[in-house]
Amino acid sequence: RLPHFQKMIMADYPVERREALAALLPFQREDFAGLFRVMDGKPVIIRLIDPPLHEFLPDLVELVSELADLKIRLKHAPDMTTIDTLLADIRQKEQLRKRAQSLKEANPMLGLRGVRLGIYIPELTTMQVRAIFEAACMVVKEGIDVHPEVMIPLTSHVNELVRQRGVLEAEAKAVMAEQEVEIAYKFGTMIELPRAALTADQIAGAAEFFSFGTNDLTQTTFGISRDDAEAGFLIEYMETGILPSNPFATLDRDGVGQLIDMAVKKGRTTNPALECGICGEHGGEPQSIALCHELGLTYVSCSPFRVPIARLAAAHAALKAKSA
Repeated sequence: RLPHFQKMIMADYPVERREALAALLPFQREDFAGLFRVMDGKPVIIRLIDPPLHEFLPDLVELVSELADLKIRLKHAPDMTTIDTLLADIRQKEQLRKRAQSLKEANPMLGLRGVRLGIYIPELTTMQVRAIFEAACMVVKEGIDVHPEVMIPLTSHVNELVRQRGVLEAEAKAVMAEQEVEIAYKFGTMIELPRAALTADQIAGAAEFFSFGTNDLTQTTFGISRDDAEAGFLIEYMETGILPSNPFATLDRDGVGQLIDMAVKKGRTTNPALECGICGEHGGEPQSIALCHELGLTYVSCSPFRVPIARLAAAHAALKAKSA
Protein backbone atom coordinates (compact mmCIF):
# COMPACT_ATOMS: atom_id res chain seq x y z
CA ARG A 1 0.00 0.00 0.00
CA LEU A 2 2.77 2.44 0.93
CA PRO A 3 4.17 2.98 -2.62
CA HIS A 4 0.69 3.89 -3.88
CA PHE A 5 0.10 6.24 -0.96
CA GLN A 6 3.50 7.87 -1.48
CA LYS A 7 2.68 8.31 -5.16
CA MET A 8 -0.54 10.08 -4.14
CA ILE A 9 1.40 12.41 -1.83
CA MET A 10 4.01 13.09 -4.49
CA ALA A 11 1.48 13.85 -7.23
CA ASP A 12 1.76 17.30 -8.81
CA TYR A 13 -1.50 17.02 -10.73
CA PRO A 14 -5.02 15.89 -9.73
CA VAL A 15 -5.05 13.18 -12.42
CA GLU A 16 -1.88 11.62 -10.92
CA ARG A 17 -3.42 11.73 -7.46
CA ARG A 18 -6.60 10.05 -8.70
CA GLU A 19 -4.58 7.30 -10.40
CA ALA A 20 -2.67 6.56 -7.19
CA LEU A 21 -5.88 6.50 -5.14
CA ALA A 22 -7.55 4.24 -7.70
CA ALA A 23 -4.69 1.77 -7.18
CA LEU A 24 -5.21 1.95 -3.39
CA LEU A 25 -8.97 1.43 -3.52
CA PRO A 26 -8.96 -2.38 -4.09
CA PHE A 27 -6.66 -2.88 -1.08
CA GLN A 28 -8.92 -0.81 1.15
CA ARG A 29 -12.05 -2.52 -0.18
CA GLU A 30 -10.67 -5.97 0.66
CA ASP A 31 -9.65 -4.78 4.15
CA PHE A 32 -13.17 -3.56 4.87
CA ALA A 33 -14.85 -6.60 3.32
CA GLY A 34 -12.82 -8.82 5.66
CA LEU A 35 -13.93 -6.78 8.66
CA PHE A 36 -17.58 -6.90 7.63
CA ARG A 37 -17.49 -10.68 7.14
CA VAL A 38 -15.98 -11.26 10.59
CA MET A 39 -18.38 -8.79 12.25
CA ASP A 40 -21.52 -10.18 10.57
CA GLY A 41 -24.52 -8.47 12.19
CA LYS A 42 -22.46 -6.13 14.37
CA PRO A 43 -21.64 -2.45 13.79
CA VAL A 44 -18.18 -1.68 12.41
CA ILE A 45 -16.83 1.79 13.17
CA ILE A 46 -14.16 2.84 10.69
CA ARG A 47 -12.05 5.88 11.48
CA LEU A 48 -10.98 7.73 8.36
CA ILE A 49 -7.28 8.42 7.82
CA ASP A 50 -5.82 10.52 10.62
CA PRO A 51 -1.99 10.77 10.72
CA PRO A 52 -0.10 13.72 9.19
CA LEU A 53 0.97 13.12 5.58
CA HIS A 54 4.69 13.40 6.34
CA GLU A 55 4.48 10.13 8.32
CA PHE A 56 4.08 8.27 5.01
CA LEU A 57 7.29 9.69 3.56
CA PRO A 58 10.88 8.75 4.45
CA ASP A 59 12.54 10.67 7.28
CA LEU A 60 13.93 14.02 6.07
CA VAL A 61 17.32 13.57 7.81
CA GLU A 62 17.69 10.09 6.30
CA LEU A 63 16.87 11.43 2.84
CA VAL A 64 19.53 14.15 3.09
CA SER A 65 22.07 11.54 4.23
CA GLU A 66 21.14 9.18 1.37
CA LEU A 67 21.42 12.03 -1.15
CA ALA A 68 24.89 12.92 0.12
CA ASP A 69 25.96 9.28 -0.19
CA LEU A 70 24.61 9.04 -3.76
CA LYS A 71 26.45 12.21 -4.79
CA ILE A 72 29.73 10.85 -3.41
CA ARG A 73 29.19 7.60 -5.31
CA LEU A 74 28.43 9.63 -8.46
CA LYS A 75 31.85 11.32 -8.28
CA HIS A 76 33.55 7.92 -8.29
CA ALA A 77 31.26 6.15 -10.76
CA PRO A 78 33.26 3.82 -13.03
CA ASP A 79 31.08 4.04 -16.18
CA MET A 80 28.15 5.82 -17.86
CA THR A 81 25.65 3.07 -16.97
CA THR A 82 26.40 3.54 -13.28
CA ILE A 83 26.23 7.34 -13.67
CA ASP A 84 22.80 7.15 -15.34
CA THR A 85 21.49 4.88 -12.58
CA LEU A 86 22.85 7.13 -9.83
CA LEU A 87 21.45 10.28 -11.49
CA ALA A 88 17.99 8.67 -11.67
CA ASP A 89 18.21 7.73 -7.98
CA ILE A 90 19.32 11.25 -7.06
CA ARG A 91 16.40 12.81 -8.98
CA GLN A 92 13.91 10.51 -7.21
CA LYS A 93 15.41 11.15 -3.76
CA GLU A 94 15.55 14.89 -4.40
CA GLN A 95 11.86 14.91 -5.34
CA LEU A 96 11.05 13.01 -2.15
CA ARG A 97 13.17 15.42 -0.10
CA LYS A 98 11.42 18.48 -1.53
CA ARG A 99 7.96 17.03 -0.84
CA ALA A 100 8.93 15.90 2.69
CA GLN A 101 10.31 19.39 3.34
CA SER A 102 7.13 21.05 2.06
CA LEU A 103 4.97 18.83 4.31
CA LYS A 104 7.16 19.26 7.38
CA GLU A 105 5.27 20.90 10.26
CA ALA A 106 6.58 22.34 13.51
CA ASN A 107 3.77 20.59 15.40
CA PRO A 108 2.36 17.86 13.13
CA MET A 109 -0.09 16.45 15.70
CA LEU A 110 -1.88 19.81 15.55
CA GLY A 111 -1.38 20.23 11.84
CA LEU A 112 -2.80 18.90 8.57
CA ARG A 113 -4.48 15.71 9.72
CA GLY A 114 -7.94 14.33 10.49
CA VAL A 115 -10.90 16.14 8.98
CA ARG A 116 -8.54 18.91 7.79
CA LEU A 117 -6.74 16.43 5.56
CA GLY A 118 -10.09 15.23 4.16
CA ILE A 119 -11.08 18.80 3.30
CA TYR A 120 -7.62 19.57 1.84
CA ILE A 121 -7.50 16.35 -0.23
CA PRO A 122 -11.16 15.32 -0.64
CA GLU A 123 -10.24 12.53 -3.07
CA LEU A 124 -8.46 10.74 -0.23
CA THR A 125 -11.44 10.36 2.08
CA THR A 126 -13.94 9.84 -0.75
CA MET A 127 -11.74 6.93 -1.89
CA GLN A 128 -11.95 5.45 1.61
CA VAL A 129 -15.72 5.88 1.79
CA ARG A 130 -16.13 4.38 -1.69
CA ALA A 131 -14.05 1.39 -0.53
CA ILE A 132 -16.17 1.05 2.62
CA PHE A 133 -19.48 1.07 0.75
CA GLU A 134 -18.31 -1.04 -2.19
CA ALA A 135 -17.14 -3.63 0.36
CA ALA A 136 -20.42 -3.36 2.26
CA CYS A 137 -22.50 -3.84 -0.89
CA MET A 138 -20.30 -6.77 -1.96
CA VAL A 139 -20.71 -8.68 1.31
CA VAL A 140 -24.44 -7.88 1.55
CA LYS A 141 -24.79 -9.78 -1.74
CA GLU A 142 -23.01 -12.68 0.02
CA GLY A 143 -25.72 -12.67 2.70
CA ILE A 144 -23.72 -10.79 5.37
CA ASP A 145 -25.53 -8.34 7.68
CA VAL A 146 -23.52 -5.09 7.48
CA HIS A 147 -23.64 -1.95 9.65
CA PRO A 148 -20.89 0.51 8.64
CA GLU A 149 -20.30 3.57 10.82
CA VAL A 150 -17.92 6.16 9.37
CA MET A 151 -15.97 8.20 11.92
CA ILE A 152 -14.50 11.57 10.90
CA PRO A 153 -11.55 12.46 13.14
CA LEU A 154 -10.24 15.65 14.77
CA THR A 155 -13.28 17.89 14.26
CA SER A 156 -12.97 21.27 15.97
CA HIS A 157 -15.80 23.18 14.27
CA VAL A 158 -19.21 22.01 13.13
CA ASN A 159 -18.62 23.51 9.67
CA GLU A 160 -15.72 21.09 9.12
CA LEU A 161 -18.01 18.15 9.86
CA VAL A 162 -20.88 19.49 7.74
CA ARG A 163 -18.53 20.05 4.78
CA GLN A 164 -16.81 16.67 5.01
CA ARG A 165 -19.95 14.66 5.78
CA GLY A 166 -21.74 16.23 2.81
CA VAL A 167 -19.03 15.13 0.39
CA LEU A 168 -18.66 11.66 1.90
CA GLU A 169 -22.36 10.92 2.22
CA ALA A 170 -22.84 11.85 -1.44
CA GLU A 171 -20.14 9.31 -2.33
CA ALA A 172 -21.76 6.63 -0.16
CA LYS A 173 -25.14 7.19 -1.83
CA ALA A 174 -23.53 7.11 -5.29
CA VAL A 175 -21.97 3.69 -4.54
CA MET A 176 -25.26 2.28 -3.23
CA ALA A 177 -27.06 3.54 -6.33
CA GLU A 178 -24.41 1.95 -8.60
CA GLN A 179 -24.63 -1.36 -6.74
CA GLU A 180 -28.43 -1.19 -6.33
CA VAL A 181 -28.05 -2.02 -2.63
CA GLU A 182 -29.39 -0.03 0.32
CA ILE A 183 -27.36 -0.17 3.54
CA ALA A 184 -28.14 1.35 6.93
CA TYR A 185 -25.14 3.48 7.92
CA LYS A 186 -24.07 6.20 10.33
CA PHE A 187 -21.69 9.12 10.23
CA GLY A 188 -20.05 10.31 13.42
CA THR A 189 -17.02 12.16 14.64
CA MET A 190 -14.19 12.03 17.14
CA ILE A 191 -14.15 14.58 19.95
CA GLU A 192 -10.41 15.10 20.46
CA LEU A 193 -10.18 18.85 20.94
CA PRO A 194 -11.55 21.05 23.76
CA ARG A 195 -13.42 23.26 21.30
CA ALA A 196 -15.31 20.26 19.97
CA ALA A 197 -16.37 19.34 23.52
CA LEU A 198 -17.46 22.93 24.24
CA THR A 199 -19.57 23.09 21.06
CA ALA A 200 -20.83 19.50 21.13
CA ASP A 201 -24.46 20.63 20.84
CA GLN A 202 -23.67 22.17 17.44
CA ILE A 203 -21.56 19.22 16.29
CA ALA A 204 -24.24 16.71 17.31
CA GLY A 205 -26.50 18.22 14.67
CA ALA A 206 -24.23 16.68 12.03
CA ALA A 207 -23.19 13.48 13.83
CA GLU A 208 -24.99 10.30 14.86
CA PHE A 209 -22.28 9.26 17.30
CA PHE A 210 -19.33 10.68 19.21
CA SER A 211 -16.13 8.85 19.98
CA PHE A 212 -13.90 10.64 22.47
CA GLY A 213 -10.30 10.29 21.35
CA THR A 214 -9.00 10.58 24.89
CA ASN A 215 -5.31 10.38 23.95
CA ASP A 216 -5.49 13.57 21.89
CA LEU A 217 -8.11 15.16 24.16
CA THR A 218 -5.74 14.68 27.11
CA GLN A 219 -2.83 16.14 25.11
CA THR A 220 -4.79 19.20 24.03
CA THR A 221 -6.40 19.77 27.44
CA PHE A 222 -3.11 19.58 29.37
CA GLY A 223 -1.06 21.14 26.56
CA ILE A 224 1.34 18.21 26.89
CA SER A 225 2.97 16.15 24.15
CA ARG A 226 2.40 12.56 25.24
CA ASP A 227 5.54 11.09 23.67
CA ASP A 228 7.82 13.79 25.08
CA ALA A 229 6.21 14.02 28.52
CA GLU A 230 6.05 10.29 29.26
CA ALA A 231 9.78 10.04 28.56
CA GLY A 232 10.55 13.21 30.53
CA PHE A 233 9.06 15.43 33.19
CA LEU A 234 5.83 13.47 33.69
CA ILE A 235 7.75 10.84 35.67
CA GLU A 236 8.91 13.50 38.15
CA TYR A 237 5.40 14.98 38.29
CA MET A 238 4.04 11.63 39.47
CA GLU A 239 6.94 10.87 41.82
CA THR A 240 6.61 14.24 43.56
CA GLY A 241 2.80 14.15 43.69
CA ILE A 242 2.18 17.10 41.35
CA LEU A 243 -0.07 14.73 39.41
CA PRO A 244 -1.73 11.78 41.18
CA SER A 245 -1.32 9.53 38.13
CA ASN A 246 -0.31 9.53 34.48
CA PRO A 247 -3.21 11.28 32.69
CA PHE A 248 -2.45 9.24 29.56
CA ALA A 249 -2.97 6.01 31.51
CA THR A 250 -5.86 6.99 33.80
CA LEU A 251 -8.50 9.43 32.58
CA ASP A 252 -8.25 12.83 34.26
CA ARG A 253 -11.56 13.18 36.08
CA ASP A 254 -11.39 16.88 36.94
CA GLY A 255 -10.26 18.23 33.58
CA VAL A 256 -10.74 15.87 30.64
CA GLY A 257 -13.62 14.14 32.47
CA GLN A 258 -15.50 17.43 32.76
CA LEU A 259 -15.08 18.11 29.06
CA ILE A 260 -16.46 14.65 28.24
CA ASP A 261 -19.38 15.15 30.66
CA MET A 262 -20.20 18.52 29.10
CA ALA A 263 -19.93 17.16 25.56
CA VAL A 264 -22.20 14.17 26.26
CA LYS A 265 -24.87 16.34 27.90
CA LYS A 266 -24.74 19.09 25.29
CA GLY A 267 -24.64 16.61 22.42
CA ARG A 268 -27.71 14.78 23.72
CA THR A 269 -29.70 18.00 24.03
CA THR A 270 -29.44 18.19 20.24
CA ASN A 271 -29.63 14.45 19.55
CA PRO A 272 -31.08 12.41 22.43
CA ALA A 273 -30.16 9.15 20.64
CA LEU A 274 -26.49 10.16 20.32
CA GLU A 275 -24.15 7.22 20.94
CA CYS A 276 -21.03 8.18 22.89
CA GLY A 277 -17.92 6.17 23.60
CA ILE A 278 -14.17 6.47 23.92
CA CYS A 279 -11.29 5.03 21.94
CA GLY A 280 -7.73 4.84 23.13
CA GLU A 281 -5.86 3.08 25.91
CA HIS A 282 -8.11 4.67 28.55
CA GLY A 283 -10.86 2.33 27.31
CA GLY A 284 -9.04 -0.63 28.87
CA GLU A 285 -8.18 0.95 32.24
CA PRO A 286 -10.55 0.13 35.16
CA GLN A 287 -10.74 3.59 36.81
CA SER A 288 -11.29 5.26 33.45
CA ILE A 289 -14.03 2.76 32.55
CA ALA A 290 -15.79 3.47 35.86
CA LEU A 291 -15.73 7.19 35.02
CA CYS A 292 -17.08 6.51 31.52
CA HIS A 293 -19.99 4.60 33.09
CA GLU A 294 -20.71 7.52 35.44
CA LEU A 295 -20.71 9.94 32.49
CA GLY A 296 -23.29 7.88 30.60
CA LEU A 297 -21.12 6.67 27.73
CA THR A 298 -22.53 3.95 25.49
CA TYR A 299 -19.32 1.95 25.02
CA VAL A 300 -15.56 1.86 25.50
CA SER A 301 -13.07 0.50 23.01
CA CYS A 302 -9.51 -0.63 23.56
CA SER A 303 -6.67 -2.70 22.14
CA PRO A 304 -7.42 -6.45 21.93
CA PHE A 305 -5.27 -7.60 24.87
CA ARG A 306 -7.17 -5.23 27.19
CA VAL A 307 -10.64 -6.52 26.29
CA PRO A 308 -10.95 -9.00 29.23
CA ILE A 309 -9.95 -6.26 31.71
CA ALA A 310 -12.36 -3.81 30.08
CA ARG A 311 -15.27 -6.26 30.27
CA LEU A 312 -14.62 -6.98 33.94
CA ALA A 313 -14.24 -3.28 34.79
CA ALA A 314 -17.45 -2.43 32.90
CA ALA A 315 -19.32 -5.14 34.83
CA HIS A 316 -17.98 -3.83 38.16
CA ALA A 317 -19.00 -0.27 37.24
CA ALA A 318 -22.53 -1.38 36.30
CA LEU A 319 -22.96 -3.45 39.49
CA LYS A 320 -21.65 -0.62 41.66
CA ALA A 321 -24.07 1.85 40.07
CA LYS A 322 -26.97 -0.56 40.54
CA SER A 323 -26.22 -1.12 44.23
CA ALA A 324 -25.68 2.60 44.97
